[in-house]
Amino acid sequence: MRLKDKVAVITGGAMGMGKGTAEVFAKEGAKVILIDFSKDLIKTQEELKENDFLVETFQVDVRDKEKLKEIYQNIFDKYGHLDILVNAAGIGTQASFFNADGKILSDMMDINFGGIWNSCQAAIPFMLKNNYGKVINFASVTGVMVVDPSMTAYAASKGAIMALTKALAVEFAPKNITVNAILPGMINTPMTQKSSKEANPSDPQKILDGLAKTVPMGRLGTAEEAGKVALFLATEDSSYVTGSAIVFDGGSTLPESPGSGWQPEDE
Repeated sequence: MRLKDKVAVITGGAMGMGKGTAEVFAKEGAKVILIDFSKDLIKTQEELKENDFLVETFQVDVRDKEKLKEIYQNIFDKYGHLDILVNAAGIGTQASFFNADGKILSDMMDINFGGIWNSCQAAIPFMLKNNYGKVINFASVTGVMVVDPSMTAYAASKGAIMALTKALAVEFAPKNITVNAILPGMINTPMTQKSSKEANPSDPQKILDGLAKTVPMGRLGTAEEAGKVALFLATEDSSYVTGSAIVFDGGSTLPESPGSGWQPEDE
């Protein structure tokens, strides 16, 4: 129960790594508040409550800063503290540079980057009231360390998240608020499954298996594993860690020649 009595807000908590984080935090005793625009939000809430977890939900778009401010005010009024903020809301539209029109770019930046900006502006004032806070931003290895074709807008938004993470970490370090990022690689989430189905409607598993082969560990990561990384950053085990990026990719960014198929010889 490492998060007993802590209040944790998770944006993008209805599915994927946000949901995985919610499950891990709830198991550790946190009061979990999920923020998401997805219709799956209520389903996730019901699943968590079946396990007697403490969970509340707010269905809102993270682009709505004023609504977020209202929600965080309500949370603080109810509990008297807001300890942990996990920003996991995001989208992953792919488009080549010249096909990434204004809407694709604005949606990517407004949700992936702007959503974190809005959420931090709304939540951190309440952390300052108690001189304590843990902010955890889900960025990506894409844009920060590596990139593939047709990922220009996505890469830009995730790179911006890392820059914001460092800037916030410096600004609020004297106030006992840490700000860190998680950089996922190939993770088996609904977003990954959707992209695989779009790439190969008749056999999406073939795409997933192909992705797994590019990872040195030979598999995709899980949402629960993402939650466990977030748990470290949410506890006092990480009390001297701020402005950092934890790479969570099964080693996929390590090979000098990615996708080469090289395997070590049997000993």
